Amino acid sequence: MRPSVLSRGLFIGSALFATLPLWAQTNSQLQGDLGLAVFRTPAITSTTDRSNVVLPYVYADYGAWYGRIDTFGYKVVPVGKGYLELAARVSLEGYRPSNPAIDKRSNPVPIGLGSFQKTPYGAFFLYGFGDPVSGGTLVDVFYAAEWGLGPLHVYPQVGFERRSARYVQHLYGVSAAESGRSGAPIYSPSSSVTPKAAIAIDYELMKSLKFTGEIERKWLDKSIYDSPLVNARTQTKGFLALTRTFQ
Repeated sequence: MRPSVLSRGLFIGSALFATLPLWAQTNSQLQGDLGLAVFRTPAITSTTDRSNVVLPYVYADYGAWYGRIDTFGYKVVPVGKGYLELAARVSLEGYRPSNPAIDKRSNPVPIGLGSFQKTPYGAFFLYGFGDPVSGGTLVDVFYAAEWGLGPLHVYPQVGFERRSARYVQHLYGVSAAESGRSGAPIYSPSSSVTPKAAIAIDYELMKSLKFTGEIERKWLDKSIYDSPLVNARTQTKGFLALTRTFQ
C-alpha cells in the first residue's frame, strides 16, 4: 500500500473514532484537575455542625466519566455543544439542629440528568435532579464565562436553583410533632427559587500545579428564610484548593 493511501486511511480511521460515543472509545485517560480542598459553608440555621470540611477536589474527565466539584456523572450521548449526562450531586445541605426537639435533617441525594454546553460565549450548566430522601426535586442552571491573564484565570458565574416544596420541607419545614415538642410554629413551605452568583479563580503556581478558589453568594427565597429554623437571608460559601492538572 502506498504511504499516501495509508496516511489517508489512518486519518479517516481517527476521524471516525473521534465521533464514537465516549463509552465506545477505549483510549480513556484522566484529563483535568485533582487535589484537596477546604470547603466553607456557613449554616443558615442554628446547628451544631461545623462550617468547614476538608474533601478531595475533582474537576476532571476520564473518558465518559466526569467530576465537577460536587457533581459527578456519565456522558451518555452528544447533544448540542456537549453531552446529555447522567448526574449525581454530593449535597451537604443536611444538618443537626441545635434544638434537640427538632429532627436531624439528612443530606439530600440528588440524582438525575444534566448537560454541560461549552460555547464560544461561555459555558452553560443545566441539571435536573430527583431526591429520594425528600421525594422532591432540584433544578440547577448557571452560566460561566472565562477571562485569562497569564497564569491567572477568572470565571464569573450567575444562575439559580429551584427546589420543590417537598425538598424545602425536608430541610426547613416544621412538622406538627416537632412543633409540639419544641414550641416552634408549624411551617409548610412552598417551592423556592434561589438566585446565585459566584467567581472562581485558577492560578498556576508551576507546571501542573494550581491554586483554585471560589466564592459564591446565594439570595435565599422567602419560602426558605421564613422558616422558624432559618436565621439568614443570604448564604456566602466557598472553597480553597491545591490541585494538580492531568492532560
